[in-house]
Amino acid sequence: MAAHYKALWIPEYAREYIDQLNHPYTAEDIENIARSQLEAEKKAEKSNENFLFCDTELIVCKIWAEYKFGHCPSWITEQIRQNAYDLILLTNIDLPWQPDPQREHPDKRKFFFEWFRKELDQFESNYQVVSGLGDVRFQNAKQIIDPYLQA
Repeated sequence: MAAHYKALWIPEYAREYIDQLNHPYTAEDIENIARSQLEAEKKAEKSNENFLFCDTELIVCKIWAEYKFGHCPSWITEQIRQNAYDLILLTNIDLPWQPDPQREHPDKRKFFFEWFRKELDQFESNYQVVSGLGDVRFQNAKQIIDPYLQA
């Protein structure tokens, strides 16, 4: 999406971080990921770009901290409240599962999708679900994003 709109893109820092670990990730690792993700976003916000695309946000860290370790540090929750996004695209689970060393629980996709939706609702996030396969998904995402860029 960022390439299409010629916009700045902030990748998901967790992928880079976890790729470099030589042990299963810990609660401390999730905090490190959250801090670095937030840092990258704050740095990008200082650029002269009109808008940017973030591949993820801190609700992901909150959910994984709670799921894997039973709790989420309060500072992460506070940062979620303070850093509202103009629009979040919640990707539907209609794509076939793609194995990846960092992806977990292919049997719990619906569970996590609903958890994400619940969290977005609780934080009163502006989000829409994007569905479809291939170019259809891309076009559906564009139909959601375009009105925000024209406003």
